[in-house]
Amino acid sequence: MSDRRVFIKDPDAEPVFGRPPYRRSVEELLDFGVVVVDKPMGPTSHQVSAWVREILHAKRTGHAGTLDPRVTGVLPVGVNRATKIINYVHREPKEYVAVMRLHGDVDEERIRSVMGEFVGLIYQIPPVRSAVARRLRKRRVYEIEILEIDGRDVLFRVRVESGTYIRTLCVDIGEALCVGAHMADLRRTATGVFTEEHACTLQDLLDAYVFWVEDGDEEEIRRCIYPPEFMFSSFPRIYVKDSAVDAIAHGAPVYATGVARLTEGIEKGTLVAVFTLSGELVGLGRAMLSTEEMLRATSGAVCSMERVTMEPGAYPPLWKRAVQKG
Repeated sequence: MSDRRVFIKDPDAEPVFGRPPYRRSVEELLDFGVVVVDKPMGPTSHQVSAWVREILHAKRTGHAGTLDPRVTGVLPVGVNRATKIINYVHREPKEYVAVMRLHGDVDEERIRSVMGEFVGLIYQIPPVRSAVARRLRKRRVYEIEILEIDGRDVLFRVRVESGTYIRTLCVDIGEALCVGAHMADLRRTATGVFTEEHACTLQDLLDAYVFWVEDGDEEEIRRCIYPPEFMFSSFPRIYVKDSAVDAIAHGAPVYATGVARLTEGIEKGTLVAVFTLSGELVGLGRAMLSTEEMLRATSGAVCSMERVTMEPGAYPPLWKRAVQKG
């Protein structure tokens, strides 16, 4: 699922129950799925989410990471049960392609030099028209790549921490260049693991749904709806034994005895994705120990659950039998 190393804690643990996400039916994906919309210019993100709800005849939808009406690009939309976890992908890094228009002439070498200084930790005050309080915030810029400079227009790609305002970034770069600048155009090309390659237009989604309903053709609709598990493929992960799944679904934490595998990169307080051995998402939690400590632990809780997605009863209540025997 990702390039994180996986450590085996219990080599004898094998999946007996459950089903890999890629084997779900279309109906199951419509109940617990994510549509990555290529948002057009004009409508709000809320309106796009509402259109997805109407197209798929869903009870509820929710989007991750609001895009302004004039901004286009990747907008993940959770469908039905996936709405309660879609906001977690909003916390992941974002990638944009933007056009910055300078208010004066600047030497190309100086533009490249000054923009390079904005890679790393920066301070921002959100723009006046924003949904958050206008207070000084720290954000990280992971990468800036200048794609083209045409006179006063600078086309660049930027990868940033969630919550970074590209409009403000352009203004700040303009001030550093002593000529001023503003954002002339913006497109989001990635949110977490979702990129433009995963996105579909609203018309594509409508066509795919009609093909499935009227002709029974699942090919296109499956290209438009992703299992939510895909969202968390880059997260630190804990894989639990079949015997632990139902207990977690009923609100229990993850105990050391229920861990079968886990990835590197887990530290105390880290947000982790909890999976079954069949690759199904059980939920999201906060690690109480590091990867190394979990591998050594033989008892006690190792992860407190923050959001549970597994339905109670989806796995046999093997934990109840253990309690009754005890």
